[in-house]
This record gives sequence, C-alpha cells and structure tokens, in this order.
Amino acid sequence: MTPVIFETFEELKEKQDTPLPTGDWVTVTQEMVDAFALATRDDQWIHTDPVRAAKESPFGTTVAHGFLSLAMVSAMIGEIVVLKSMKMGVNYGLNRVRFPSPVPVGSRVRLHCRAGTVEEMDNGGLKVIWLCEVELEHSPKPACVCELISLIFE
Repeated sequence: MTPVIFETFEELKEKQDTPLPTGDWVTVTQEMVDAFALATRDDQWIHTDPVRAAKESPFGTTVAHGFLSLAMVSAMIGEIVVLKSMKMGVNYGLNRVRFPSPVPVGSRVRLHCRAGTVEEMDNGGLKVIWLCEVELEHSPKPACVCELISLIFE
C-alpha cells in the first residue's frame, strides 16, 4: 500500500471527506494482546489464557481487547497518510467508538479512513476528525468504528 502524501495542510483540507488508501493487513498476535494486557492491567482470561479460552470462551480462542483495536488506529493512520509539513501531532479525543466484532487472536485487521472534518485552529494548527473503520478479515462487521480527533501542527 502506498500512502497518500500531502505536502501542506492546505492539501489535506482540500481532500476533506475523501476516502484515503486502505491500510495494509496487520495480524493481531497473542504477544500483542499480552503486551496490551500488561500495559493496561486488563489480564482477563478471555484475552490472555489461550487454553482456557479454547475451552470456555464462546469464540474458541483468545480475543484482542477492544481498546487494542482502537489503540492501533493512530499508527494505522500514520501508515496511510503522510503530512510532510507536520512537525507534531497529538491525539485530542474520540467520538462514537464502537466494537461491533471481537478480534480473535491470529486475525488480520486493516484501516479504512477519511478526514471527515478539518478545522483551522487559532494557534495555526488543524483539528482533524478522522472517520475510521477497522476491518476484520472474513467478518461482515468491523472490529472497531470510531471518530479519532487529532491536533496537528506545522
């Protein structure tokens, strides 16, 4: 996948609400889930115990945390969009987050995204509301749907 490259913020503003390239597939591994569980202190067995999950879980395997799917969105945006004039960016918040489908360990996910709203800020930066859907391979429902709000600066 080749990212879309914007030389300036003006170019990004011109492409507001235009679909961006679809991201590459990312395999969700047990190691990723375990690291996320350790970092967030959410070590519920459905995420971290493959033997028990195989026996007791309705999914037959461990599943990723919904918030892991969400946490991957920022990096996945960075893989499909290059803003050459950007000096820094920060996550500002989220709107309308949902986790329609569980993500079994070993599954692959990828991002579909567009810059839904791009607003100029008083300090010369932009507030971008990224409209995101994390596709789950072989599933009719996405793993995560969200509006991620970023503040970016030149």
